[in-house]
Amino acid sequence: MKIELNINQSAVIPFRKEKGSIEILLITSIKKKKWIIPKGYIEFNLSAFESAKKEAYEEAGVIGTNETIELGHFILNKSTGKNSIVVFSMEVIKLLDNFPEKELRRRKWFSINEAAEVVSIREISRMILNLPAFIS
Repeated sequence: MKIELNINQSAVIPFRKEKGSIEILLITSIKKKKWIIPKGYIEFNLSAFESAKKEAYEEAGVIGTNETIELGHFILNKSTGKNSIVVFSMEVIKLLDNFPEKELRRRKWFSINEAAEVVSIREISRMILNLPAFIS
């Protein structure tokens, strides 16, 4: 029997290629100030990736390419119930000075290993470490 996942959130791992290596952009969560990736609920009129890309703009102030790879998905148990989250890669092409959640969050570029270490969700950490295998 195959269990169907109801994907209701999407996220991106924003990255850039800098001097031959890959850097990951992380943002802080609003309440606990943990390092996270941009994510949110999938909007009914957008695809999962388009929705995640919109969250990246709102939360991190980044614009990315439309070329993407689905890196995986995971379940997050929250007080409100289970959230199923699909995660995509997104190469950053523009970093904006002003964006909707600028006053609520910090953003910072990390090396692959640093990003994987500071992110608290194990599945996201694994996806960050696997990212170089997916991008040329």
